[in-house]
Amino acid sequence: MTAPAAKLRIDKWLWYARFFKTRSLAAKQVSAGHVRLNGQKTLKPAQAIVIGDVLTFAQGSQIRVVEVSALGERRGPAVEAQELYLDKTEWRDTVPQNPRYEGKGRPDKRERRVLDLTRRRDTF
Repeated sequence: MTAPAAKLRIDKWLWYARFFKTRSLAAKQVSAGHVRLNGQKTLKPAQAIVIGDVLTFAQGSQIRVVEVSALGERRGPAVEAQELYLDKTEWRDTVPQNPRYEGKGRPDKRERRVLDLTRRRDTF
């Protein structure tokens, strides 16, 4: 007799793996259809996942693709949570730089000092 394959609810696993701060947030994302299980939309937070499944979902402005490598038994520390999945996300390093102060953005500390000195000179 073979043992049944271990399964876990998708919302619980997303919470255990620390992709969402609360289990209810994870359940809302799944219910809204924002999570794909093996390429198929899933609308049920109680959908069972097994080791080897691939999940695709948005996290911030990035699309995350992760493969389930373990199911976990609790929501533990971040190091433990990172062992639950294999990240297959293609990270983009083309993040735009913050603009320097040229009438755009905020000046840094050195530029603020220069601005303060010029303002003081103009008032005298």
